[in-house]
This record gives sequence, structure tokens and C-alpha cells, in this order.
Amino acid sequence: MPIFGSHLSIAGGYYKAIDEAGRLGFDAVQIFTKNNNQWAGKPIADEDVAKFQDSKTRTGIKEVISHDSYLINLASPDDAMWNKSIDAMTIEVQRADRLGIKHVVAHPGSHLGTGEEAGLERVAAGLDIVFERTATLSTTIALETTAGQGTNLGHRFEHLGQVMKRCRFSDRLTACLDTCHVFAAGYELAPKRQYTATFKLFDEHVGLDRLVAFHINDSKKGLGSRVDRHEHIGKGCLGLEPFTHLLQDRRFRHHPMYLETAKEVDEASGRDWDAINLDVLRSLMKK
Repeated sequence: MPIFGSHLSIAGGYYKAIDEAGRLGFDAVQIFTKNNNQWAGKPIADEDVAKFQDSKTRTGIKEVISHDSYLINLASPDDAMWNKSIDAMTIEVQRADRLGIKHVVAHPGSHLGTGEEAGLERVAAGLDIVFERTATLSTTIALETTAGQGTNLGHRFEHLGQVMKRCRFSDRLTACLDTCHVFAAGYELAPKRQYTATFKLFDEHVGLDRLVAFHINDSKKGLGSRVDRHEHIGKGCLGLEPFTHLLQDRRFRHHPMYLETAKEVDEASGRDWDAINLDVLRSLMKK
């Protein structure tokens, strides 16, 4: 059975995200290990780690993953920004390891006009430095598929594959597939024939064996729009069919799948949309 989770806030303590995931009925949670719009972060104290692990045990949460800061750009052609991003990514890996988190999800970066080839080289070189600095750690960086807004890399499966081939520490690179992003990038996830073809391409260029997590989001924008706008499950342009295919795919029955939809309450029912989305996903497994 797939492991469902959501991206939840760590406000008030890392353990708060774990407790909230348990309250909502999830088996997994994704977090930022610090404010995602700031470069620096408060050191993680021993007490933070202890409460975090205790909450995991108490709630039965099976999987925790972290997401890197949105400020990081390992594809940047600007040396100052590139080096600052390397420093920040190194800290992201160290913080994840401190909390016992196995994977840090990261967008490849934006080439800012220098072209895809130059950007991919920059990403691979930056990751090499990050992994050199964290050689004693086992935490991986899970490169995320992107929608491809602006000059963002990662909207083609080939981009992730090329970074993995060029990185000298490829064994510490994994992948995270976002349903909204791949759809917006032009990959079809329905009907079943197109779903199968898309995952065949992913396997050829990245490898299903590297896939450690999914972000499961519907899309406010259409196929190939290259616009990253998440929507509640079944309420966007993807609809329910792609999620039905995914949840009934035996290859992914043990993969954690994280919602990144809006944190809001449904006015009609008074319920959290996270809980509503979870109910919808679980219902699709029975069809």
C-alpha cells in the first residue's frame, strides 16, 4: 500500500509536523528543516532531535523527507550565488542527517539564460562539492522533476539523467516525481497507455530504481503549460484518472507520496483539505 504524507509546518518545533501528520491520518511527512526563504537556520539542538524521534515513534509515522530552500540555485552562472548555494545545500544535507532524514528533495536549478547544457554542468559540479563535504553522511539528494517555468531545469527527464551521469557521487542522487510538474512539463499521465509511456521514458532517462518519493498534486494549468500551480486532487486539469493509475501501479505500492496542496479548510464541510485529499486518494485505490 502506498505511504501517504503531506508537507507540513515545523512552526513551534520539528515534532509539531510529525504530530500534525498523525492527527490528519498520514503515514509520512515532508518538512523544511529551516525557514525555506532564508539562507541561515537555527542550529538543531539535541532536544529537537529527541522530540522529533519520540514523536515519530508515538505517531507511527513511517517516512520523513525534507525539501531544500527555494533560494538555492546550483545552476547559477554567478559564482557568488553558486558558491552560496553549495554552502546552503551542504547545510541542508547535514540538517537532514541530524534528524535522521534519508532524502533531501531539491529542484535542479535555473540556468538564467546560459543554456541547459551549461546549467546541467554547473549543477553536477556543485553537487560534487556538496557530496565531498558530506562524504561521511548517507543522506541523498532527490532531484525533483519541475514544471519548467522560466529557465528552470528538470522539466525533461533527460535533465535529471544527465546530472546523475555527470556527478561523481551519483550513488547519492535519487529522484522525486511531482505529478503536477511532469504534467505541466508536457508528460501525459492518462489514459493508461500514455501513463505507461511516460514512466517508460522516466525509467530510460533516470531509472525507476532511483525514484524514492512522489509529490502528488493536481494542476491548475493544462498539459505542457510549463506553469507550476498545484490544485487539490481531482479538482484540476489532471483529474482523477492519473492518480488512479499511479495508486494501482504495483511498482510504487511502497513509495511515499506527499501532498503539496494548499493548507486550507473546506468551507462546506469544515474539514482540512489535506484530510479530504487523503480520503480521495485512498478511495482511488479501491477502484
